[in-house]
Amino acid sequence: MRRIRTVVLVVGGLVVPFGQASGQVPSGLDASAAQSIVRACADFATGKGQSHAIAVVDVSGSLVAFLKMDGNTPGIAEFALRKADAVAHWRFPTAAMLGAAESTPGFGDAPRVVTVAGGVPIFTADGVAFLGAVGVSGEAPEDDAACATAGIEAAGFSAERR
Repeated sequence: MRRIRTVVLVVGGLVVPFGQASGQVPSGLDASAAQSIVRACADFATGKGQSHAIAVVDVSGSLVAFLKMDGNTPGIAEFALRKADAVAHWRFPTAAMLGAAESTPGFGDAPRVVTVAGGVPIFTADGVAFLGAVGVSGEAPEDDAACATAGIEAAGFSAERR
């Protein structure tokens, strides 16, 4: 069976999927699911009067979907990407990386470590399989993490391994 991968184009902050044939069952995190996470994060943020940059990456840290809400600087966008990438490479939330850096000599200096909350893993709904990560930045770290978790759960995934 031939698989067709979904490609995501980001144009002026708008995420546009193209290339997925109808009837194809995606394996892992596809563009549609990533867009659902981004939309749910943005809705959560809007409801709280907040503005974030939101990045969704796959298991390898490759960008699948991205949104920089109004009012965020390029640095905020880059930080969201770095948080998502860190989780993709280490497979646990950035909020836990600070503790790991404090308790494990050298971990804080390892590549792709981010010690600020807002990077959250995406697991299948049953919490078994790791699918990718969401990185959110732009507000207080706790708000960034809450936004990421809300988006993941609203899209039908789990933010925790079970």
